[in-house]
Amino acid sequence: MCGRFAVTLPPDAMAQLFEAAPANDLPPVPEYNVCPTTTIHAVSLGESGRRLTGMRWGFLPHWYKAPTDGPLLINARAETIAEKPAFRAACRERRCLIPTAGFYEWDRSGTEKLPWFIHRADGAALVMAGIWQEWARGGDRLTTCAIVTTEAAGRMAEVHNRIPVILEPEDWALWLGEDGKGAARLMTAAPDAVIAMYRVGQAVNSNRARGPELLDPV
Repeated sequence: MCGRFAVTLPPDAMAQLFEAAPANDLPPVPEYNVCPTTTIHAVSLGESGRRLTGMRWGFLPHWYKAPTDGPLLINARAETIAEKPAFRAACRERRCLIPTAGFYEWDRSGTEKLPWFIHRADGAALVMAGIWQEWARGGDRLTTCAIVTTEAAGRMAEVHNRIPVILEPEDWALWLGEDGKGAARLMTAAPDAVIAMYRVGQAVNSNRARGPELLDPV
């Protein structure tokens, strides 16, 4: 799964990278410990083209009566996304790009769970596949999203059995739906050559830890 990540790219740079129109209420950056239920940056396809907006990380199915009415859906499994009632419509019609500097994952060493930071080996933004949905109850309206994950392979599988779907720039248009159908073929694990990883300190385990030192190798 993917439960924490970091964002360091300024919103204007994100908008330029994705050729997207930025919203006015984007979350602040840098943010080195992005946690579920917070507002994150996401690129989706609107009527006038790509847009960069803030979305709640934690997908809310339309039948939830409140944000806490069911399980917290921060990830969607690629293997079942097209069949799950919560995700299947979004998988077909509402896909998004989630830009990050990289994500954290934990493995176990003895009795401790120790974190890794996983990023692109080429230093570029690590862009994860996502799905999104509008949710409304009474006067509450939220745009919500989940990160699409798949079975890990290669070195990543030694750390965890899941990995976010990492999209290459040439695949962004297909995932968003600009290049027609066939996005399902993108839901595979990135090869070892795409990613790099290193150990980081356990401070990232705390929701209160926010500084750039979270990315320092240990």
